[in-house]
Amino acid sequence: MTSAGLSRRRFLRNASLAGLGAIGSSSFLAACATSANSGPVKQAAGAVTVQSNLSSPEAKKAIEALAQAFGAKGGATATVNTVASETFRTQLPSYLTAANPPDTFTWYPGSLLSGYARKGLLLDVGDVWQTMGDYSAAFRALSGDGAGHQVFIPTSYYWWGFFYRKSNFAKWGVRPPTNWTEFLALCETLKGKGIAPIGLGAGGNTPWTASAWFDYLNIRINGAPFHRELLAGKQRFDDPRVKKIFDPWRQALPYFDPNGTAIAFQDATTVLLQGRTGMVLTGTFFADAAPKDALDDLDFFQFPILDPAVPVAEEGPTDGFFASARTPHVAEVKEWFKYVATAEAQELYIKNSSGTVLPTNPSAKDNGTPLVQKGRKMLADAREITQFFNRDSSDALQPTADAALIRFIQKPNELDSILSDWQTAAQKVWQS
Repeated sequence: MTSAGLSRRRFLRNASLAGLGAIGSSSFLAACATSANSGPVKQAAGAVTVQSNLSSPEAKKAIEALAQAFGAKGGATATVNTVASETFRTQLPSYLTAANPPDTFTWYPGSLLSGYARKGLLLDVGDVWQTMGDYSAAFRALSGDGAGHQVFIPTSYYWWGFFYRKSNFAKWGVRPPTNWTEFLALCETLKGKGIAPIGLGAGGNTPWTASAWFDYLNIRINGAPFHRELLAGKQRFDDPRVKKIFDPWRQALPYFDPNGTAIAFQDATTVLLQGRTGMVLTGTFFADAAPKDALDDLDFFQFPILDPAVPVAEEGPTDGFFASARTPHVAEVKEWFKYVATAEAQELYIKNSSGTVLPTNPSAKDNGTPLVQKGRKMLADAREITQFFNRDSSDALQPTADAALIRFIQKPNELDSILSDWQTAAQKVWQS
């Protein structure tokens, strides 16, 4: 998409779908209208605390490099406080309601931020957006609070897929599948070689990884609009259409790593790299925990199409920053935001990380590897983009999914009661 602006615009059009609903092809150019031209970043005096969930080695190194470069420009400085991702997730409400909260946070846009914004906890950064040049209106919409205010600065996005080691597939004499039948055949072949075909990593504090399977099966069978309505409480988890998506999942269950619900995704990454599992459905963030010398050996394939009549959607989550409305360093925070929104900053982050994220600044370059270009194209070719279960719903709804999906993996014959219990739990969240 760096070599084809139209493809970038198509993605950015799609990126807004979680908040805006589908945008027709006739209007996607309009989704690229933006604000004033970028000017030079001028830091104000003072320090900014950045509460970061980027705790994997490469991502941690990358954001620290960003803070160092920001401070080297003179004026304001930034200090990064890294917290384990799952701890960050559970503590975020406490951070925001503390008497002296951190100034700014790494996180993601969506319904979660809108909820915090309605409580008056987030800083309005609309004036920062006025300096952000030709950022897409789609990213602007995704970064809003639903009430006309901008509360988020998007800096990167990424894709999900079935990741595997090319050398292992070559050693095993197998190729990526192009449809569900071929996918199951691949799994059978790997199982016959004594390899657990599908890794998971839904144990420990990362049970949410199982939601990727739910998301993809739902958008492949019922489509992205139904998926969004379901996560917004406009459909039911015990609907027959939801029950239907577990049929192909049940076909794949015999091929899951038996330890998949006992180990966290970081350990599932290690098992994959060691060749003890064949593939893992995951986002590119997993590469931040992979050794640098393994990156060139990684590849992925798209979640197989199950119904060609359903418009293709892909998971393309966006990441970035938001700030506390209680920060005493408003000017400094906004200068930090102006900096991280620049092409310079985003390219620096990519250079110091695993390089598997895509920049949101339309002038920034990605790392240009075949893997990244393949991921970029998959997102560009998608008719619609979803974020991820909790991003399209809320963090409060994620535990209901965790309980239901882990239970299904372990006891698939209890599906009816699982879905009934899920609907009951979800209803309580929606009514709270």
